[in-house]
Amino acid sequence: MKSADIERLLSLGEGQQVEFKSHVPELKVLGRILCAFLNTSGGFLVCGVDDHGEILGTDLDEQKLRNLEHRLHEEMSPKALVSLEFQEVDGKQVLVVEVPQGQDLPYAFRDVIYLRDGASIRPADVETIRDLVMRKQTEPERWERRFSYAELESDVSTDELRATANEIRVARGVELKGTSSTQMLVELSVAKYGRLTNAGDVLFGRVPAARLPQIRVRAACYATDKAGSQYLDQRSFEGPLGEMLQEVYAFIARNTATQSVFSPESIRRQDSSLYPAEAVREALVNAFAHRDYSSPSGGVKVEIFPNRLIIWNSGALPEGITPANLREGQLSVLRNPDIAHVLYLRGLMERLGRGSVLIIKTCQERGLPTPVWTSDQQLGVSLSLFAPQVTPQVT
Repeated sequence: MKSADIERLLSLGEGQQVEFKSHVPELKVLGRILCAFLNTSGGFLVCGVDDHGEILGTDLDEQKLRNLEHRLHEEMSPKALVSLEFQEVDGKQVLVVEVPQGQDLPYAFRDVIYLRDGASIRPADVETIRDLVMRKQTEPERWERRFSYAELESDVSTDELRATANEIRVARGVELKGTSSTQMLVELSVAKYGRLTNAGDVLFGRVPAARLPQIRVRAACYATDKAGSQYLDQRSFEGPLGEMLQEVYAFIARNTATQSVFSPESIRRQDSSLYPAEAVREALVNAFAHRDYSSPSGGVKVEIFPNRLIIWNSGALPEGITPANLREGQLSVLRNPDIAHVLYLRGLMERLGRGSVLIIKTCQERGLPTPVWTSDQQLGVSLSLFAPQVTPQVT
């Protein structure tokens, strides 16, 4: 979140989706606030700001923040993706906590369900709890929460699971408590009752395409600016989500031209990829995290042309999100919160709802045209990154 976004939140004042705290509250208070946001419409908590929006700052360090984040995750039921990040405003550090609207109502913190009522928080009464439970029973279960046909003992990639545990340790400073593969999967909320969920299969299945062929990714590099022209390279990828992310990124890097720039500070030529690495990585993570996995005809497709890079995923943008407001970044609407949560823990999704802003920013800094998103209920979402007008040097 940029300073301007925080200043906008401060100007709005406290309300249904915004709360200020002069300091970082203790765990039991913080948990109640976030639980209430999850059970209503999501929201933002800004710590280091008084009731009038004056910035006071906070001295909480990064390690304490990660410990707090981990304890919140442990004591919230069911598990939910909540983003905690430091930001500097007017030379002072504030903590911004972003909470998407929960999709697995009701949420409880330390076995109590809390609700947001304007700028205040209250425990849910019996009637409200009954209504939330009944609503959950009548709504169809999310695809990622349904059970996979995979076998926990034989169909899970232990290498991918160990790699994930290591990345969580490095990115979040958190050790998974589980000692067995099954315990770790349960801790990550992708297994229950001795069975792997579809989200767990997508993330950790040894050969998930055997059960879920729609998880495959198609990638092609064309010789001209017309689709269907001669292929310079073409691949189909399958496997655990993390492996595919790395392989697809490598495919793009291998088939993308480079730019040569002479810096005023150096006589040496500097070669860099045509598209910013941060933008490409963020675009891929978004496509994998937000795509519609439930459609057997869905998927992710990457097309590389001499003048543009297109990354497509099945499923239209979630309700309330448009290509126009993607430019500004806003509260996240997660189609696959379980998959997104694991990506977040691994350090692959650093900021909720801010991926589009990062993509635009890094392209503009490189002097590239502004990226374009298109969304259609039937055709899915496409992101196009454009090459500069100059002819790049191909390596």
